[in-house]
Amino acid sequence: MTSLRITVVAPAGTGKSTCAGLIEEFARARGISHARVKLATPLYDLQAEVYRRAAVPLAEGVQDQILMEALADAMRRINPTSLADDFTARLASVRARVVVNDDLRDPHVDAPVLRGHGFRVLRITCDEDIRLKRLAERGDPSRADRSTREIDLIEPDAVIDNSGDIAACRTAVHDLLRSWL
Repeated sequence: MTSLRITVVAPAGTGKSTCAGLIEEFARARGISHARVKLATPLYDLQAEVYRRAAVPLAEGVQDQILMEALADAMRRINPTSLADDFTARLASVRARVVVNDDLRDPHVDAPVLRGHGFRVLRITCDEDIRLKRLAERGDPSRADRSTREIDLIEPDAVIDNSGDIAACRTAVHDLLRSWL
């Protein structure tokens, strides 16, 4: 079996993390080593520090999307390749046969870097009403979609609709992975 690198792209609430988890589930069930490498790790670290300094608790997995976009803007203003460079450095130490990224949003700098490292793009779609309902249930302190306005510029290798139940999404993801491995 060959190595596989996948980046899952979609607006927030569409099911990127869910699909990344299904990819990991597929690999785990077959005894294939896997890793999730987040492009936005520096942004999550900075978000945690901002909330710590503000003396406001932030629940695990919660995203202040307005803050995250502002942090990404600041990092890219200072060094346009900073997030991609950090990602590449972390990716270099990953030895897993299946590598998943679930937070690619930038089509101009970050997407070409991931493509250059052999990542295939899996686009997740879902009905807008479902996406908004999922976002409302997440409990994020803020929501923003500005960072995904150009996500359609990232050409997908495959598209999976995540509007239905988890079983249907699991089947679609697992079928795709069998075709890619």
